[in-house]
Amino acid sequence: MIILGSTGSIGTNALNLARKHNIKISALSCAKNYKILNKQIDEFKPKFVCIEDKNLKSFVNHDKVFCGKDGLLDMINECDDDIAINSIVGFAGLMPSYTLQKSGKKLALANKESLVAGGKFLDALAINPIDSEHFGLKFLLSCPHKIKELVITASGGAFYKTPLKALKNVTPSDALKHPNWDMGAKITIDSATMANKLFEVMEAFWLFGIKNINAIIEPNSIIHALVNFKDGSTTAHISKTDMILAIAHAIFEDKVPQVLENVDLLKLKSIKFKKINFKKYPIFSLKDEVLKNPDLGVIINGANEIGVYAFLDKKCSFLDISKVIFNSLDKFTNIKTNNIEDVVFLDSEVRKFAKENLQKR
Repeated sequence: MIILGSTGSIGTNALNLARKHNIKISALSCAKNYKILNKQIDEFKPKFVCIEDKNLKSFVNHDKVFCGKDGLLDMINECDDDIAINSIVGFAGLMPSYTLQKSGKKLALANKESLVAGGKFLDALAINPIDSEHFGLKFLLSCPHKIKELVITASGGAFYKTPLKALKNVTPSDALKHPNWDMGAKITIDSATMANKLFEVMEAFWLFGIKNINAIIEPNSIIHALVNFKDGSTTAHISKTDMILAIAHAIFEDKVPQVLENVDLLKLKSIKFKKINFKKYPIFSLKDEVLKNPDLGVIINGANEIGVYAFLDKKCSFLDISKVIFNSLDKFTNIKTNNIEDVVFLDSEVRKFAKENLQKR
């Protein structure tokens, strides 16, 4: 198995499964965290490793080290594994996903931006999704009844209980305090803005080929997904808030060992569902528009990444993240991507505009 993004939470959980079930790891990659990477190399002894930052190559304890974006793609092509986990953060995960599929490997995908920006050019039906919501939907869709609507749930993020007027003054440290999940900085901010839920709706469209998709807030993150059927029945997927379950299903498919204890139904907190407030979460108001024109995903994703990292660097306010997305959509109208190169080019242009737009604030 190949693990891209091995030092992050998904990568380390995947390696925990590999350790427990004696899965051979042939390749690992990370962005900069060579100290954790070296520990992983020492234990799992992969044939190849890759580090994104070329300046850190000499710190990696391995005799076959690939570097940079191109090096990562070269490493993928060198490997003959059947399955690969892509848990790289952001748009940087798109070309590895594309290359993994082109090389005939089974893609277990934790990089939602691959589908958000480039879903048109991936074989989405062949992907094993690593996301509690999409794993839940895949699990529920085994029911033979006709589908009316897919529903995913959102926790509401760090500011679910924060008044709308107070959001203009929140800090990165405030936004990183997710109530339920332990995630990386970028996805935690995306949760607070609800960009993450918009991306998951787009992922569900590509993964399951259904446009009738919605999201609602379930603050406890116990129910991850629901399916409404045309006969009037509704099914829900319930599990503990631990990504190890979705990772295990992506790796083992139909031979999944027990990796979590079942939810104790007698100890469940009161489950309530809430509608997503577009005034508080304006990014999610783009749901219907982006489902009509999925090509907009690359614009939304590129502008969002620029906004999120500017906010984390304290170069813009929390509310500026949504503003730069809407401004970018106003700038790039009537776009259409015809190949993967179009996606990469458009992403670059959107990022340039978003940076300039934020600098004017």
